[in-house]
Amino acid sequence: MSVKVFQTEEVQNLLKVAANLEGEKGHARARAITHRLLSDLFKAIDDLDMTPDEVWAGVNYLNRLGQDGEAALLAAGLGLEKFLDIRMDAADRAAHIDGGTPRTIEGPLYVAGAVVRDGISRIDLNEDDDAGPLVIRGTVTGQDGKPVADAMIECWHANSKGFYSHFDPTGAQSEFNLRGAVKTGADGKYEFHTLMPVGYGCPPQGSTQQLLNVLGRHGDRPAHVHFFVTSDKHRKLTTQINIEGDPLIWDDFAYATREDLIPPVVARTGGKALELKTDAYKEIEFDFRLTPLVQGKDNQIVHRLRAVVEA
Repeated sequence: MSVKVFQTEEVQNLLKVAANLEGEKGHARARAITHRLLSDLFKAIDDLDMTPDEVWAGVNYLNRLGQDGEAALLAAGLGLEKFLDIRMDAADRAAHIDGGTPRTIEGPLYVAGAVVRDGISRIDLNEDDDAGPLVIRGTVTGQDGKPVADAMIECWHANSKGFYSHFDPTGAQSEFNLRGAVKTGADGKYEFHTLMPVGYGCPPQGSTQQLLNVLGRHGDRPAHVHFFVTSDKHRKLTTQINIEGDPLIWDDFAYATREDLIPPVVARTGGKALELKTDAYKEIEFDFRLTPLVQGKDNQIVHRLRAVVEA
């Protein structure tokens, strides 16, 4: 069409009315956000001279994205989650908050409700012939380096097929397989007995991968393990560690890799004494350093839709 109508009075009035920008009913913050997002969309249609076919293709895509339940996955794949982390990192620097374990994205596959155990938890509930035993252990400390008692560490990761329990399309995993939570004692120590994960890819026929294909991008992640770490006197930490040596560490479609989150993987023996499935096992030692509350409040808690299951 090669026409520009965004700045016209007709379009500007349409935007105000559509968002009820100057109205008294509804939520003022929601009205302002809607007006801004609609304005940016209308201006993009004008600037890029989008055709009606292209706009309706986008609307149809959003319908499919919702049907697939992949909106949170796409948010990671398009860098939205990473962008939020960048903003929180900048806010911490502005507030002179440093010295904590780096945050990184949560991803869409957390499930609340895992049994909380004291100090040590075995989370490999299902046998997996393609995965060797892995022990992840470490200490939770504050900024001062002192152990944090009564901290809770939640852990979740994929199996050797790249699937998470509760989201496994094969139905092969038990509830809370490769998911667990431990509470630290006075020494601040935690330990998970599990199996070595692998990376995963977006569902190949799903809407996220459909868009990535159009963009010429892959939808794969390196092997990684997710964590939430919480304590009454500290801010919640959302992070994950990558498995050293994975070829996709610096080519993660979700942009979650950070330099300080790639701990060494060490070969050990003595697994039988730990009741692991083989005597030879791998160990990752990773310490979490938490940062204090800000004026008595935790400004790191993010409210989003999450799956909840009673273990």
